[in-house]
Amino acid sequence: MKILMIADEECPALWDYYRPGRLDGYDLIISCGDLKSEYLRFLATMARVPVLYVHGNHDGHYENSPPEGCECIDGQYVIYRGYRILGLGGCLRYRPGPHQYTEAQMRRRIWKLLPAIWFNGGVDLIVTHAPPRGLGDLEDPAHRGFQALRDLITRYPPVCLLHGHTHLRYSHRLEREELFGQTRIINAGERYVLELEDRPRADGDDGRLIWKTRHKDPGDSWDPHHL
Repeated sequence: MKILMIADEECPALWDYYRPGRLDGYDLIISCGDLKSEYLRFLATMARVPVLYVHGNHDGHYENSPPEGCECIDGQYVIYRGYRILGLGGCLRYRPGPHQYTEAQMRRRIWKLLPAIWFNGGVDLIVTHAPPRGLGDLEDPAHRGFQALRDLITRYPPVCLLHGHTHLRYSHRLEREELFGQTRIINAGERYVLELEDRPRADGDDGRLIWKTRHKDPGDSWDPHHL
């Protein structure tokens, strides 16, 4: 399975200077947040494959202008072509605004998804905006990672954790990819191609997205009075 990962910055070659055929061959597109909804809609139209996304901390405009044709997996657990995918967008709270969480709030979001992880025997891809603590993050308050995410991948190690938020140009210490145990931690900044082995599909899997949760995530709305 060939996945186009995107985050943080719109890629000119895939939008402003797009040419027919540049999205051929992809099986899935995953956004790790902080991208214009118009960009995601364009990719969904041109690629004609599922476009999944989680929110970045600058995606408050999705409330009024959602990326139509795309699927929000923020706070959800889905299966696509045999791969179990979990979405946890947002970043560590550093100022008032949507899609920001304290460590305790992120732990509650994870706790809500544990039954799906248990019932389906684990998770293969975790899609986040902010990285886990100490794995592709920085020390300033706005770009510090979540310890809750690090604890999650320690207990339920996925094949990959895909994130954005920390632009690679922010520091020479940031790497596109690093390994934590057997888990690949990948920064999707702008775009990155991930190729995974095809998996056999379960009975009833016709290649469409299978939802294992469909609940409203507590992070879907923001109330400035509950900081």
